[in-house]
Amino acid sequence: MPSPLAHTLAGLTVHVAAARDEEELFDLRRLGVFVFAANAPDLDFLLNLFDGRNHHQQETHSVGFAALCALASAALFRLWRWPRPFALGVSAGAAWLTHIVLDFLNHDTNPPIGLMALWPFSHEYYKFPWPVFLDVGRTFTWRTVRHDLLAGAWEALVLLPVLWLAWRLGRRRFLGSGR
Repeated sequence: MPSPLAHTLAGLTVHVAAARDEEELFDLRRLGVFVFAANAPDLDFLLNLFDGRNHHQQETHSVGFAALCALASAALFRLWRWPRPFALGVSAGAAWLTHIVLDFLNHDTNPPIGLMALWPFSHEYYKFPWPVFLDVGRTFTWRTVRHDLLAGAWEALVLLPVLWLAWRLGRRRFLGSGR
């Protein structure tokens, strides 16, 4: 699985791409929502504390859960009277979906291999045959830390240009709209 750094960069990219003006771009609440949504599928690690089973990369790592995130987020944003609740909900779902895409593109070394990307339509595990991202270790040995730093550097090298592109296109859009 990619590191929280990769998921955070993906959430920031969705935030930047979804902002329609500079006010939204610099809204820390929106930014927090999208970064949280991009990292949230990994909260399934906490379920292990309750029943001792590995729940990682199962239902929370699926398009079905991303859709649930979008619907629940839109309802909450409407309840909280945030502007454009439906658009924000869809964007939160998109941020959740980035997590699934990044995990699909990684080198997976922890069973179950792959993720239930198409739940609830399928309970099969899917894995990209040519990994783009390195796995991230879950121990604190020097070898693992060194490997994880390399994995994080690679994630930044791949994802920072995507974030920069979203920023540039957004700035062009803001300047073109007279704002």
